[in-house]
Amino acid sequence: MKRIPQPLLILPNLPRRRFLQGLAVGGVLLGLSPWLKPAWGRESFGTATGTAKELIGTEFDLTIAETPVNFTGVPRMATTVNGSIPAPTLRWREGDTVTIRVTNRLAEDTSIHWHGILLPYQMDGVPGISFKGIPPGETFVYRFKVAQTGTYWYHSHSGMQEQTGMYGAIIIDPAAGRDPIRADREYVVQLSDWSDEDPMRVFEKLKMQSDYYNFNQPTAVDFFRDVANDGFNTAISKRKMWNQMRMNPTDLSDISAYTYTYLMNGTTPTGNWTGLFRPGEKVRLRFINSGAMTFFDVRIPGLKMTVVQADGQNVEPVTVDELRIGVSETYDVIVMPRDEAYTIFAQSMDRTGFARGTLAPRAGMTAAVPAPDKPEPLTMGDMMGAMQGAQVPRETGMAGAADMGDGGMAGMAGMNHDGMSMDHSAHAMGAKTVRVNHAKTEYGPSVDMRVDTPRTNLDDPGIGLRNNGRRVLTYADLHTIGGPMDLRGPEREIELHLTGNMERYTWSLDGLEFGKSTPVHFRYGERLRVVLVNDTMMTHPMHLHGMWSELESPDGRFQVRKHVINVQPAQRVTFLVTADALGRWAWHCHLFLHMHAGMFREVVVA
Repeated sequence: MKRIPQPLLILPNLPRRRFLQGLAVGGVLLGLSPWLKPAWGRESFGTATGTAKELIGTEFDLTIAETPVNFTGVPRMATTVNGSIPAPTLRWREGDTVTIRVTNRLAEDTSIHWHGILLPYQMDGVPGISFKGIPPGETFVYRFKVAQTGTYWYHSHSGMQEQTGMYGAIIIDPAAGRDPIRADREYVVQLSDWSDEDPMRVFEKLKMQSDYYNFNQPTAVDFFRDVANDGFNTAISKRKMWNQMRMNPTDLSDISAYTYTYLMNGTTPTGNWTGLFRPGEKVRLRFINSGAMTFFDVRIPGLKMTVVQADGQNVEPVTVDELRIGVSETYDVIVMPRDEAYTIFAQSMDRTGFARGTLAPRAGMTAAVPAPDKPEPLTMGDMMGAMQGAQVPRETGMAGAADMGDGGMAGMAGMNHDGMSMDHSAHAMGAKTVRVNHAKTEYGPSVDMRVDTPRTNLDDPGIGLRNNGRRVLTYADLHTIGGPMDLRGPEREIELHLTGNMERYTWSLDGLEFGKSTPVHFRYGERLRVVLVNDTMMTHPMHLHGMWSELESPDGRFQVRKHVINVQPAQRVTFLVTADALGRWAWHCHLFLHMHAGMFREVVVA
């Protein structure tokens, strides 16, 4: 297939962009127009950032509107809830029935999705799936019984509103008795990404040039380093391979700090959000990744973090130096700071920027801020999986293995292009396998690669975190206390492939974007296994609404209960689902623009 030339895009001056980022403190508006007020002042014309108000009880009133904000020295309009970024933290109690009245003051429809919350599907807040949305000027009343505990969050599921500031935290306390996780003090640490650009314009740029925001391009210096390490033939073969596949080993994130400013509790790194403590206290940090497109690698230099909860579910405590928090995941950790200041450092996976805050015993104290780690390129294993074998559709123009040289690429020799696929069900336990729209539709214009021998390990921290000298959390470390909720084995198995075409910037499941797909059907009450195979070179945080996803270990044992599962490049994961929630539910990649580009399905439980 002939490659269609892409239009030439002129990039603005990057250093000036970074300079402007350094001017803004939180959302403060630096001597600009008099109608733009300081962000933390909560004036009627300004957006409050830095500290979200906590609302407690069973009755809540939330108003969605546009309010001005400034993170970079340039005033912009944000989508806010009750005038703040983040939105107010909602504190509920297990067993209570909560009523939330949401009023829309925007000029367009809006919605709120209660991420990870078990509730009737009509209350899930996904326009076109569970309800019609909230029209301008109207109020929608959400009402449901709270059936869980832990740390969660909420956000818009309408248009581009989540990217423009519409997200907040949810804390659910146990119904009776004390929380088994003991702490003297706690803070929500909500991470996010902000762009001054219109999100639709960002999306359009990626559709025209998928690496528009990627400044970690391979250079001549990198090539000569590969020659020195691996020899000329291997280095040239590796470069030729990537070029033939039209893929980039440094394409770790679709969007970088070129346009993003990374926020911690609505505050820029210069603004330095600060949480105070008394020396000797146990401090609980409730980390929430509310970013639209950013994976954050979080550490607190000088402090160990003991992970006690993942996606709202208590886990056996595990102590680490660092963790990667995928988009829409939550992790609760316990730290025991001494009488000194500590930097909470959350660098983006592509290492182009970071969010930063401080834990300190006294106001005004700071600690050294680490430099971001050096970005690492994707490996052959990230592309080809366990056996370095892959299938590449004819349209990529990929030649056979003979054209690719050696250097670990011989596994490509067995590729074929007949659209058939191996059955990777290593532990199907007699469950019937249902391949959803996969065998014939995965090849096509929406797919530029397929992995036939995916890896199944859960102990890989991911690109950029391997062998970095720090103890990094992996899914293999996580074990939900109490085991699985349902002891039944699966009655059947559903397999879906995570697919995409970077040239076209299309994302899909089994090669079908949402508009071309049909719903996935679960039978009410059944226990089923879901198999996800990532045929792309990006990590996808997959979120199934309304039901828990119980991740399995590679040998089929229960591992951890989650509402979002990160599927790494060339990886195969399996999880069990009990279809105990009647209705229509969304199932999608939580990378915001991947969802909008088509990596989305409807699930019908009936």
